[in-house]
Amino acid sequence: MIWHLKCRADSEVLIHPAQSTAWKHFDEVHPSFARDPRNVRLGLATDGFNAWGHSSTSYSCWPVFIIVYNLPLEMCMRPEFTFLTVVISRPKNSGKNIDVFLRPLIDDLK
Repeated sequence: MIWHLKCRADSEVLIHPAQSTAWKHFDEVHPSFARDPRNVRLGLATDGFNAWGHSSTSYSCWPVFIIVYNLPLEMCMRPEFTFLTVVISRPKNSGKNIDVFLRPLIDDLK
């Protein structure tokens, strides 16, 4: 789980999230968290879609995934290390109100 510390290569091409400016900024803003490389770094990803594929239907589905960024490059984005945590289904687009549905997940992760 400390691969991101030992094997991070600072190259011109971004090959792992540990090389990103967002990762480095997070380390600067939260030095106590960054001090212990065993702290788990997670990414949250979501993308809504119409479950039936009809553009005239307003019903939408939003799967929410958690990705573990501490893993080595060859494991980081593999399906078996990506976790479906929440599925938000609504009669209309969640849009700006998605934080209401994510709050229980965020509270559990704390």
